[in-house]
Amino acid sequence: MPGAYLLLLRAANGKEKYVPMVVRSDSARNAVLIVDAVNTEEAYNAWGGYSLYHGPHEQHATRSLAVTFDRPYDLSGARGLMNFTAPVIQEAEQSGVRLAYATSADLEADPGLLAGARGIVFGGHDEYWTLGMRNAVTKARDHGTNLAFLGANSVFWRVRYAPSGLGPRRVMIGYKDASLDPLKNQPGTTVRWRSAPYPDPENSLTGMLYECFPAVGAFTVRDPGFFLFAGTRVRAGTAYPGLIGDEADRAYPIPGTPANLQVVAHSRTTCGRLHTYSDASYYTVPSGAGVFATGSIEWVRALAGPDAKAGVGPAGVAFARAVTLNVFRSLAGGPMGRKHPASADFARLHESPSTTSGTGGPIGKPASPKELRSKA
Repeated sequence: MPGAYLLLLRAANGKEKYVPMVVRSDSARNAVLIVDAVNTEEAYNAWGGYSLYHGPHEQHATRSLAVTFDRPYDLSGARGLMNFTAPVIQEAEQSGVRLAYATSADLEADPGLLAGARGIVFGGHDEYWTLGMRNAVTKARDHGTNLAFLGANSVFWRVRYAPSGLGPRRVMIGYKDASLDPLKNQPGTTVRWRSAPYPDPENSLTGMLYECFPAVGAFTVRDPGFFLFAGTRVRAGTAYPGLIGDEADRAYPIPGTPANLQVVAHSRTTCGRLHTYSDASYYTVPSGAGVFATGSIEWVRALAGPDAKAGVGPAGVAFARAVTLNVFRSLAGGPMGRKHPASADFARLHESPSTTSGTGGPIGKPASPKELRSKA
């Protein structure tokens, strides 16, 4: 049966290990598709001592430039699925809507999987995307499929796949530096999506930019009449402590940001020594599809219950759960923009286009043809 599962392996010595497994759906037609972010899970996976972040002894300089799916997960193996996807699934199953399941890699391997989907939901931390993934999701949106980004830091690093002895798309390449990448002068260069030589910032899909880590703040309602807040009895300024956490996104008045972006929450946020904001947003496109983003990783963690470490209490949990149920039911109803077109109000915030308030980095300038030829 399609779904996301954890297989428990127990050795003779009593040690246990989990194996996350997604049984993908044949089709997402007339369903809301939940995507498990296996790319991101693999990027952080340090089995054997190497990940895309560090090598042995936590040294960044010895990090891997490619990681393989042909290995176990480190630690318990349950981290990514339990923290960033399982709470979403638990809420979805209470919504009563028809669900479908897939992984990051499935979106590139079978773009037809998305045909006729009512909505696509991305969990708490979906950071690593290939060109094929983004193209497939953008095409689905432009054909009427709603999107929901329930976390933050989505579509931040561009990666690509390579085959292994076990088949295609078994290795994920992420140089994170155009000067190291043999494809440094091609659109598939593995750098931040916002970086040169082919910058394509995430805001054109998610509505916002990744802003910062470590983020701490209270989710603060700006638009209490927003349809996905129905039944929560919020008012302008209602705040839920801790619900902005770990990593956060922010809306920016820059090219790519949807012209009709509606900022429904605008939350004061600290990011280490920096002071910034985290936003929740909504926009619609001509196909009728609506795109909602919470702007916070902590949102999905709160679905699992109060989080003392982050300072999320029962009220924040109840709010996140109620809104998430509204999200699933609205996604399943067809293109949200037909009933709820976005009401452009972002300009009223008078935000700066500078990204210096966060830690996500600047927006790169596209390389000129002359520059690309010189780097070839």
